[in-house]
Amino acid sequence: MLRSLIIAAALSLSAAAFAQTAPSASDIASYSGLHLAAHEGQVAEIESLIAAGEDPNMRDRSGRTPAHIAAFASHDGALTALATGGADMNALENRAYDVLTIAAVANDPELVSLAMELGNKPDLVTSVYDGTALIAAAHLGHHEVVARLIAGGAPLDHVNNLEWTALIEAVVLGDGGRDHIRTVEILVKAGADKSIPDRDGVTALQHAQARGYEEMVMLLK
Repeated sequence: MLRSLIIAAALSLSAAAFAQTAPSASDIASYSGLHLAAHEGQVAEIESLIAAGEDPNMRDRSGRTPAHIAAFASHDGALTALATGGADMNALENRAYDVLTIAAVANDPELVSLAMELGNKPDLVTSVYDGTALIAAAHLGHHEVVARLIAGGAPLDHVNNLEWTALIEAVVLGDGGRDHIRTVEILVKAGADKSIPDRDGVTALQHAQARGYEEMVMLLK
């Protein structure tokens, strides 16, 4: 138990080091072609550039494709145009994030659904933690995103390299508030395995009990 709490504290302190990184001002200033069009949401320009032979899977200096840029900017039309033009919807940028996980972290349910419709796989392993978009959304208490990912076929019980599931993350890295309670409720109702423990043998229920998260405890019993 103590080891898990220490890991959680370390993650909270170091999350910025491994978080998604949206294009910086200097990145944007350097953009041209499809990257610039994706950032600005210029659908017609995207279609024209792809028709002229520009590669829809080109990378910027952080490994971001135009699809990643469109996701960071929440341009649904641009993302659709890129996918239609041959963009790889399962590409990972340098921090191992895909469009779907970017949308999940941004708490953008519509973009999450669109990304899956365009072929972004909900079971793709992403991030330095070998997680999934569902784990990322559960961690942040983005319950509407969690619901959409589950409806789209996201694996409920994927275990990341910290040996945590989405259910465990919603408890361990959540704040015990309404959004995380709703997240736990959705996961439990969908059939998430409550018996899977972390690497110390501690279950989501035991973590909730240790933190005094009574509503979560009731859901997990």
